[in-house]
Amino acid sequence: ALLPLIGLTGLLTIDVATFLFAIGALMFVFIPQPPRTEEGRQGAGSIWKEAAYGFQYIFKRPSLLGLQLIFFFGNLFSGIAFTVMAPMILARTQNNSLIFGSVQSAGAIGMVIGGVIMSAWGGFKRRSHGVLIGWILTGIIGTSLLGIGRGLELWIPAIVLGEMLIPLINSSNQALWQAKVAPDVQGRVFSARRLIAWFTNPISPIIAGVLADFVLEPRMRIESGLSGIFGGLVGTGPGAGMGLLMVFCGLGASLVGLSGYFIPAVRNAEELLPDHDQIARVVDGSS
Repeated sequence: ALLPLIGLTGLLTIDVATFLFAIGALMFVFIPQPPRTEEGRQGAGSIWKEAAYGFQYIFKRPSLLGLQLIFFFGNLFSGIAFTVMAPMILARTQNNSLIFGSVQSAGAIGMVIGGVIMSAWGGFKRRSHGVLIGWILTGIIGTSLLGIGRGLELWIPAIVLGEMLIPLINSSNQALWQAKVAPDVQGRVFSARRLIAWFTNPISPIIAGVLADFVLEPRMRIESGLSGIFGGLVGTGPGAGMGLLMVFCGLGASLVGLSGYFIPAVRNAEELLPDHDQIARVVDGSS
């Protein structure tokens, strides 16, 4: 919405200013040092040992590893889809930046609404439901419907509803990890966790570009078997191939969330992993 008014330079200036504000706020926040645990002592050492310990911690716990693989594959499908979202919308609207900006703004509003709802509601009592159901719904609603849509009448509700689910997924997952991982090793473990989850970031654009430019877009612009099968769903012509790719990726993300219910280590993560404060109490009692 601001792009026609202040241009790209103005937008980037606001973006940088918000990061500076966030970093500056940390200067005034007191961050206490958590008490040392046995897990923290085991992972102490050189920077390389402590970095490796984060991965060891996750790989030794099937429930945490399973949750992380859910995010790895979910992020992979989402990254592919949202790489082509912008060119898909622009291709279908004759490069109308106002329409694209409206969709982006609607998505941002949806995420804020989702955050407010999560703050008031708190999410599912069983936090693994928030992660898995969130992935199932956001894949179908927030990604596949965007690919099917051909105008604002579907793009706006799809992206609003899809982005509203992101706080449910992330806050449920964050609460689960913070409850299960001892505070004095969370820095190491969470760094490893994010590296695994975000490893898809450089991969997704490559896959998206190859599939869109060389496979789906050419075949959806001409009479072919692919356009004959899916033309009624996403249409034909410019942007249709990218829309079809978003549909496939949305279904893939939904299947990733659904698969978690068939993996006991993921489905029952909260029962299989004790809370870190419970472990502390047991250690204190035995000593």
